[in-house]
Amino acid sequence: MDTLHIIYLLVLGTGIGLAAGLLGVGGGMILVPFLTLLLPGFGVPTHLVVHAAIATSMGTILFTSLSSMRAHQKRGAIRWDIVRVIVPGILVGGLFSGGAVFAAISSLMLATVFSVFVLYTAYSMFWGKPPQVGRTMPGPVGTAGMGVVIGFVSGLLGAGGGFLSIPFMVRGNIDMRKAVATSAALGFFIAIANSVGYVYSGFEQVQQEPGMLGYIYWPALVFVSVTSILTAPLGASLAHRLPQKVLKRIFGMLLLCIAVYMQYTAYTLG
Repeated sequence: MDTLHIIYLLVLGTGIGLAAGLLGVGGGMILVPFLTLLLPGFGVPTHLVVHAAIATSMGTILFTSLSSMRAHQKRGAIRWDIVRVIVPGILVGGLFSGGAVFAAISSLMLATVFSVFVLYTAYSMFWGKPPQVGRTMPGPVGTAGMGVVIGFVSGLLGAGGGFLSIPFMVRGNIDMRKAVATSAALGFFIAIANSVGYVYSGFEQVQQEPGMLGYIYWPALVFVSVTSILTAPLGASLAHRLPQKVLKRIFGMLLLCIAVYMQYTAYTLG
């Protein structure tokens, strides 16, 4: 990896950290398309690029989410009552997704699933109906069940789960800022479960490839994480200053752009 590649990753990490703190998405939704574009230049084989991009993205969330979570916690915005109920489901869904299903799915299918889910989330943010007055979060069973879904789907997409957990909480009439903060906390547990799964499921298949730890391309993980950790607190600070409507629009527009790019990637893989 030459100096220019390192600069690319450090700059990318700067933007990922800002987005993670601002939008509570862990940064994975943004990082995956860029890594899909960059990893072939780092020597990652074409047939592993999408898998490596997704797994590496999830690995960076371990570090970015911690930094973002700490910044949100200082403002008392994290709903730990929700975290405690939803995390067991996230761990179950994440371990099953990253440890079993991920390795069995083709790159084309992963790219397609990624773009469809992101597009749906963007639609929900822009045109979805506002939550009903008096509507609340579901009970413990329903919330834990949603955790399984979030952990599983996030494992297929390399994302911190904010694209599912934030709309889920907003529909339960959770304040947008608190939903973003809580999503940042959930991202850490999603990353733990799925990263363990990626290393396990990919270890035998890619052990001869330089820089690969399972499906995770660790040089990219290191350099992206260095700067994302530093900028996540700044993004969190902005999240508590911007109006909720602006946050939703930024979140939706970002997801729309990502969905279009990953659909293009799916087309080229096909």
